[in-house]
Amino acid sequence: CLRDDLPEIVRVIKEEGVDFVQLNTNGIRLAKDFEFFKRVKEAGISTLYLSFDGVTPKTNPKNYWEVPAILDNARKLGVGVVLVPTVIKTVNDHELGDMIRFGFENVDIVRSVNFQPVSLVGRMPRKERERFRITIPDCIKLIEEQTDGMIPEDAWFPVPSCVPVTHIIEAITGRPQYELSTHFACGAGTYVFKEGNRMIPITEFVDIDGLLKYLQDVADRIKSGANKYISALKLLWKFGSFIDEKKAPSGLNIKRMLFKIFVKHDYSSVGEWHLRSLFLGMMHFQDKYNYDVERVRRCCIHYLVPDGRIIPFCAFNVIPEIYRDKIQKERGIPIEEWERRTGRRLSDDVYRRVEPSGEG
Repeated sequence: CLRDDLPEIVRVIKEEGVDFVQLNTNGIRLAKDFEFFKRVKEAGISTLYLSFDGVTPKTNPKNYWEVPAILDNARKLGVGVVLVPTVIKTVNDHELGDMIRFGFENVDIVRSVNFQPVSLVGRMPRKERERFRITIPDCIKLIEEQTDGMIPEDAWFPVPSCVPVTHIIEAITGRPQYELSTHFACGAGTYVFKEGNRMIPITEFVDIDGLLKYLQDVADRIKSGANKYISALKLLWKFGSFIDEKKAPSGLNIKRMLFKIFVKHDYSSVGEWHLRSLFLGMMHFQDKYNYDVERVRRCCIHYLVPDGRIIPFCAFNVIPEIYRDKIQKERGIPIEEWERRTGRRLSDDVYRRVEPSGEG
């Protein structure tokens, strides 16, 4: 259950200058308590990062019954939603295509489906690991199969591919941007549009490789002293050569959108973009069976610790005896003490679902 003082925590985070706040949750309290959801939104959350492990009660017992109410409340409040499936081989990997279709059915409020191949925690025999282990390439291949080839393997790019976008925006605006220079094995992504029953990845009508290379070249020239206004005009003129408008979804002026984003730094067109598309992402957090120090060194998802340390996500969770468990023991309080301080029992907040009869 989400803690009662969450709105105050979000407000403090925003006051500290954090631009973008995602709330990672199963959403159950947000489904039941609209006023609480409203207070959290008003405090400053940017997006709901919603656990969503499948489209059936069997694959998603966690919040299958609550998801419709969660999305409905998000619509009323105008809070965008990222669906976050933890993908487990033999458990829910047969529903990846249907999860994407569900996202498109709710594309007015769903911004992304971000698949997370499971991290295997604790001691586990090899046969068990082989049964449940699934990787980013495995998921990408399954998505191609489950979308009848509409989202092929070559539609995906590793996360650091987007760095040239950061560089061109910095060069033209003169303002620093977030740079996702993570290890290539940590994640992948693509944008997919929908037209009728067709799903159209951005790679079908945009030469992403050529565009990214050109953006980096222009950014480098501006950094070396080229006039940024003339460079921006040349960039606008050149955009069209990377876009096959005949293959683009009808009514989508991709050239105008990209110009607004990259050159004018105007994100008003992002709204139209999101109403027509889903961002599909992959993030594979590490475990003790695949821990890679090079990935940790380039991590861009961290835990902030009260003593001032910034700890990479996978280091924090994969080596709990050094980081997570030790820090939580130092900073947390026993349940008994919490109950004494608050006058409440932890069991009072246990959610007891009444499922419709005959379903799941």
